[in-house]
Amino acid sequence: MKSLRSQPDLKLLSTFLAVVDRGSMAEAAAALGYVPSAVSQHIAALERDLGVELLVRRPGSRLILTAAGRALAQAARRLFEATARFQDAAARIADRDIAELRVGAYPSAMSHLLPGVLAALRPRRRGARIRLVIVETHEGLPRVTSGDLDLLIAYRYLPEDPPTPSADWNVTSLGHEPLVLVAGPRPDARPWQLADCLAMEWTSGHARSPDRRLLHRWAGELGISPEVTLETEDLHSMLAMIGAGLAVGLIPATLLGEGGDRPRVERVALPPEAAPLHREILAVSRPGVRHPVVEELLALLAEALRGARA
Repeated sequence: MKSLRSQPDLKLLSTFLAVVDRGSMAEAAAALGYVPSAVSQHIAALERDLGVELLVRRPGSRLILTAAGRALAQAARRLFEATARFQDAAARIADRDIAELRVGAYPSAMSHLLPGVLAALRPRRRGARIRLVIVETHEGLPRVTSGDLDLLIAYRYLPEDPPTPSADWNVTSLGHEPLVLVAGPRPDARPWQLADCLAMEWTSGHARSPDRRLLHRWAGELGISPEVTLETEDLHSMLAMIGAGLAVGLIPATLLGEGGDRPRVERVALPPEAAPLHREILAVSRPGVRHPVVEELLALLAEALRGARA
């Protein structure tokens, strides 16, 4: 049995379909702009490649397809239809018409920053669907490199922490999210002062987490030693413990802006020498030009962060 070469000759297949559709080599040649002998040579070459007869040629009558010819015509049509769909998709991709973008974001961004931003973005998406994935920064970076995520919304508490620009990804700063020292409601209604909190328990991340290292660096500059006894990576758990009067801690300002059943907390007044704290919010993507919808999403996020700072 003779096998066809690994890649079909699309020119021969196109000529073959023209002959099938028009019923004669002369009409196919006129439609394709060939001389009849060229069409005959194409069909003969295709039959040689396949090792089967495709057309029964009878002088004075229309060509008749063999069983092999009918099967090939059906397969060739599917091939050309798939090729056309591929070319359309490739053209849309070249024009930045992407069906889906996968965006990863840390949990508090997903619950506090992104809902309003995505609602504002929806009329501008031009058909691109955004698939959201909740992922912490350190877990999301390799997923950007692998292509599993098109964009990662990340945070950085200290300048030396990742993500930093590299050959694997581009890093864009979207702005800074203020960190606010808060405590639970005070029974006597007096405002909290930092001195009131020094003997209390504090909540933060584990010993090597970015927020914990920032807390200790900031405390060292002020000459204080907060005792962290309630460790958690979940900011909502931190807020719940603070609201219950169990601890004080640094909370991103965006978490304090929602109403409803949010735990009631109060800001702690800091001394003038205390430097304001924040975490930097970043966009991480693979090198190259970003999709316009991504650029619009990042512009809206930057605007939301400016509102948080205000």
